Amino acid sequence: MSRKRLEPPAALIAFSTRADEALARALPPDAQEPVPLHQAMRYAVLGGGKRLRPVLVYATGQALGAQMDALDASAAAVEIIHAYSLVHDDLPAMDNDEMRRGRPTCHVAFGEAMAILAGDALQALAFEILAGDTKHEPRRHVEMLRTLAAACGSHGMAGGQALDLAAVGASLSPDALDRMHEHKTGALIRASVRLGALAAGCADTAILSALDAYAHAIGLAFQIRDDILDVEGDSDVIGKTAGKDAAQSKPTYPAILGMQASRARLMQLTHAAIAALAPLGGRASNLVELARYVAERES
Repeated sequence: MSRKRLEPPAALIAFSTRADEALARALPPDAQEPVPLHQAMRYAVLGGGKRLRPVLVYATGQALGAQMDALDASAAAVEIIHAYSLVHDDLPAMDNDEMRRGRPTCHVAFGEAMAILAGDALQALAFEILAGDTKHEPRRHVEMLRTLAAACGSHGMAGGQALDLAAVGASLSPDALDRMHEHKTGALIRASVRLGALAAGCADTAILSALDAYAHAIGLAFQIRDDILDVEGDSDVIGKTAGKDAAQSKPTYPAILGMQASRARLMQLTHAAIAALAPLGGRASNLVELARYVAERES
């Protein structure tokens, strides 16, 4: 029997809906040439998902007083980067996954060559969207672009994926596992929170530091919960093949720490994330709810 999905709080559902609308506007129409490429791009981005990263942009920006329309470009850009990374990660040369978000992965639906091109085009589109967002002071705008670029490269997602590929079949220490996921998963989550703060015009170094500590904690918490769901989750609920990490001998938190210690670490990180938000007081209520949802989600 499938497990019931845990739905995020209402405010976060609203942020996710807004993100979907911003993404639909930002992507090329699927009837525009080259049609197969644009269809693959829209398939990769608009086929569901938690929208965690754009929701973080909106929740952070709102906590700091930003207007929603000042956050749309950053929200769309981080989700498009995330979608591109999933398209490439799912390829046979990488994780070789055939199901994503409850349906065939992009390369299964459109072929490997078109999936590679879709990922390339999505990465370029994300920077085009963010570069075209002229609502911000020029120096801050450049910092926003730098933040997103750093999250994508060898010190971010690409580096994390390289570490992940090298770790298959290896025995990693808990610290090495953390380092891998701080790059592969955590870098874009931290960038999402920072982009929300920068788009809100925040220049308070103490607040930026507190938000980064929050983002670091929920980035690792998100991955631990993912690893737990890979063991205990229902494929129909989590939207991808459960048990695949173990089948591929990939290092995970349950495999290295054990399930009980993984759950304890997840709770520790959730408490640390919430504690880091203390300088924002009641303004951070949506971020607090999001940290709890990350730790308890069923998909």
